Amino acid sequence: MEFLVIFLVFLVQQLCATNEQGNTIDCPPSSCGKIANISRPFRLKSDPTYCGHRKYELSCENNVTVLYLYRGKYHVQAINYHNFTIRVVDPGVEEPSCSSLPRYFLSQSNFSDTYHVHAVDPYRATQNQLFQGSSNQKRLFEHIIYMNCRHPVNDNSKYVNTTPCVKWHSEGYIYAIAGDLKAADFEVGCRIKLVSPTSWWGLDSNPYSYAMMNRALVYGFEMSWMPFACKDHCGNSTHDSCYLHSSTLQLQCSRYCSYIFGTTELECAWLYDIFIVSYFSEDKLKKLYLYVVISHSSFFFILD
Repeated sequence: MEFLVIFLVFLVQQLCATNEQGNTIDCPPSSCGKIANISRPFRLKSDPTYCGHRKYELSCENNVTVLYLYRGKYHVQAINYHNFTIRVVDPGVEEPSCSSLPRYFLSQSNFSDTYHVHAVDPYRATQNQLFQGSSNQKRLFEHIIYMNCRHPVNDNSKYVNTTPCVKWHSEGYIYAIAGDLKAADFEVGCRIKLVSPTSWWGLDSNPYSYAMMNRALVYGFEMSWMPFACKDHCGNSTHDSCYLHSSTLQLQCSRYCSYIFGTTELECAWLYDIFIVSYFSEDKLKKLYLYVVISHSSFFFILD
């Protein structure tokens, strides 16, 4: 019975909780270089402490807006407050020259949302979207993968030779591959040397030169900061239950409440009734069930 009381209290708290929006202070937008509208949740280090959020802090260095991410320093190209994305570029490829190379090794596997867990990172490599009533997890960038091979690769069109542009200070042959690397794409004697993201789509479906791949890297890659917007918009709902309409660019909250038994998840709504049902089963054993009525739907839970 003690368990039942604890469970009922927990259930009522889950179902009747209200969204609590934190008080915010309006701050004038900041600017740095070509990024002229740096506003909540973003902030510059020089901004007052009450402006923006520290997880989305940017730096202004030599009139360039900089984001520090996973031990790398990226230059901010754009902040989109409509679709909740930020586009950054590896400073090693920012100059329009095909001889430039990324400085940092970065892939989707660096982001916690890749592993389908409640992301703890302020930025995501994917974005929950709604399109024509269906939800999907949209990838925001693809990869350009540099391969170091001991021998020339001549019979695999995915391997694009970088020699005309890049002067590598290493032995072997360096190739670039656009998109994901599958096991079947590995050539004997080749290993991954470097991975860099880009949000310039379509490179993996068309035979492009390395110069075009480099232009894609110069464009940069997008990440989503929608988790913050979802928390702002949906309150206690997790960002995994918040979606962006791909057509209207409006956020939609879908609150799901997890409970302490099994993997049961119910949509949070008004609690209409809770009562216990007791009956004898076919084996003459007394069974005890919890009967819950939520938004005109009924659910049974075994208590013993």
